[in-house]
Amino acid sequence: MSQDQTVEGIRLSILGMRCAGCVSAVEGSLAAVEGVTEVTVNFADHSALVKGNANPEQLKQAVKDAGFDAAIMEGLEDPAEQEQQEHQRYQQLMQKAKVAGGFGAFLMLIDLFGWMPDMTSGKWFWIIIAIITLGILAYSGEHFYKGAYKSLLLKQANMDTLIALGTGSAWIYSCIVIDYQALLPSIATHAYFEAAVVILAFINLGTGLETLARGRTSSAIRQLIGLQPRTARVIRDGEEMDIAIEHVGLGETLRVRPGEKIAVDGVLIEGHSSVDESMLTGESLPVEKTVGMQVVAGTMNQTGSFLFTATRIGRDTALAQIINSVRQAQSSKPEIARLADKISAVFVPAVVAISLFTFLIWYVFGPEPSLGYAFVTSMTVLVIACPCALGLATPISVMVAVGRAAQSGILIRKGEALQSAGKISCLVLDKTGTVTEGKPTVASVSALADLSEDEVLQLAASIESGSEHPLAAAILARAEQKQLTLSKVTQFAASAGHGVSGHIGDQLILFGNTALMAEYGVSTTEYTAQLEQFAHQGQTPMLLTVNQRVVGIIAVSDPIKKDSAAAVQRLHELGIRIIMVTGDNPITAHAIAAQAGISEVKAQVLPQDKATVVTALQQQGEIVGMVGDGINDAPALAQANVGFAIGTGTDVAIESADVVILQGSLLKVPEAIALSKATVINIKQNLLGAFIYNTLSIPVAAGLLYPLFGILLNPMIAGAAMAMSSVTVVTNANRLRWAKLDDK
Repeated sequence: MSQDQTVEGIRLSILGMRCAGCVSAVEGSLAAVEGVTEVTVNFADHSALVKGNANPEQLKQAVKDAGFDAAIMEGLEDPAEQEQQEHQRYQQLMQKAKVAGGFGAFLMLIDLFGWMPDMTSGKWFWIIIAIITLGILAYSGEHFYKGAYKSLLLKQANMDTLIALGTGSAWIYSCIVIDYQALLPSIATHAYFEAAVVILAFINLGTGLETLARGRTSSAIRQLIGLQPRTARVIRDGEEMDIAIEHVGLGETLRVRPGEKIAVDGVLIEGHSSVDESMLTGESLPVEKTVGMQVVAGTMNQTGSFLFTATRIGRDTALAQIINSVRQAQSSKPEIARLADKISAVFVPAVVAISLFTFLIWYVFGPEPSLGYAFVTSMTVLVIACPCALGLATPISVMVAVGRAAQSGILIRKGEALQSAGKISCLVLDKTGTVTEGKPTVASVSALADLSEDEVLQLAASIESGSEHPLAAAILARAEQKQLTLSKVTQFAASAGHGVSGHIGDQLILFGNTALMAEYGVSTTEYTAQLEQFAHQGQTPMLLTVNQRVVGIIAVSDPIKKDSAAAVQRLHELGIRIIMVTGDNPITAHAIAAQAGISEVKAQVLPQDKATVVTALQQQGEIVGMVGDGINDAPALAQANVGFAIGTGTDVAIESADVVILQGSLLKVPEAIALSKATVINIKQNLLGAFIYNTLSIPVAAGLLYPLFGILLNPMIAGAAMAMSSVTVVTNANRLRWAKLDDK
């Protein structure tokens, strides 16, 4: 890595983040580094994505100065190593929870059976207990106390601050109790050594369970990373050898045998096979591969053996781009997350203030001995009010949803799409390649005047040889099939949405629709009935003229995809208005739309005008989704509230789309919409749960129920409640992994 790196995204693994307050501290420290233009910190997977032109070492140092640790995440990490690290972290937290919980249980047990000595006669016993408790606090809570100290140096407050203040004050309070128990209320005449350690036990247990659950949310990323083999078989100097994947170069020849994973992207040059691309595209059926076809890293070869040339390696492979896009989407924050961020940023200082206020109220107005009541209630407020659940509410749901989508062949490139897709009221569909197969074929050739069908086809293929339009490809393919020799074309010109023109020898050749003919003053009235007949059959007729005389009609058909009608039906059931927009003529467009079950059609719309159609719908108050091929539909995809690009794994770099459907199925669009709705509901559940928890727990912890019912919340129960609130949020988010997306 260069010293100063232009960042498509430097990803940092952040160690030590334990609450939403930590997120703000890390974001602020990274944003202050020279060259950084954008920072997104993901609390759910403890990572940061930094964009701009920055020195990676300075980024790491900035994080360390903020009281955390950081490491650069490069390439495709070993998923087994990631799982091992997560498991080690989980085991460490469980061990700390066991030590603290075991000693706390021991203290509660001997207290239950009345084996505790009196604090006056058994003073040395209590001193020993205080020392042991201090040692356990140092072992099980070291990371909290260090984090709190570093935050104090930076004049910040976070979850560590609350835990350190709560458990530390419990220990100090208990030491005071040994000599000054007469000053305390009857509810708190015993020492709270067990509370201090049990609070840490519950918090470590909760963090451990949260770590375990978070690890499961990253399973989609790990599965994608695990697709790429660690070695590849290359052919060098006529010899086959296995080398590390990172040593494969561009242009190298690689062999793939049956049952092996394809190492890098490339083009097949010898042999044939069927390849399972299901993990990449969601398509269960194997894809036949022959010479000249592309193969993609991470897919599984099935039956045959073949050779291919490497065209993309390392971070340029489709798989690497997909992983990067998934990570960026998981790190991004939809609009709904911003409110939680704003609340979390001020929550910890507010809790400390509430705790101090609680202390003062009880000390001034509480029953005697008021000091004891003040201490117990203020400590309980600190312990119960940690904003972990609030900080996790949105990012954990986004992580799970984006991962779930990736496993279904839906690549969500922007987290905002997760919130917006479920609100779509109108969906604009491109015709070619979206509703239809996108592989037009010549349906018929009609020769007029004194030319033969082959002569008409030869002229049309010659003039179309300079065009990149899908219809041109169909005509050229038919001419090649008939082994026709093409003529040289001069003064070639393409008229977007209309057709092409050029000269063959001294003859002006026009080939296109009636709009092109009208441009050149060619009358097509006598062919209207014939053109309409083709159009009613769902075929696109094109007129061929020589020196402005019509000499032939070629009809090209592009059948609809087998699942387009089912997809449109599902979208209608979701209450979404559907409009097909195409450059084709109205009759053909309506014929195709009728086959797919679409009633609204806008035909003869030029590519550059599709964005105008989207804008007009938005001005009518519609939330517009646009589905297209991501190339000529780019302006419309960018203009839409949510842009869906239909394509294969090699299309993941389409910058204009919010969502990329890795296979051609239109059915994935309603699935993405269903996932969006489920995700927003899940986030709202998490936010509501976290908000209700903190709204209710803080007043109860402060002693609101005491005047009415004589109830004060035990600090240990507060610690358990705080830890379990985070586990509840993570568990609820993980339900998205099993959400049914194909339901109505």
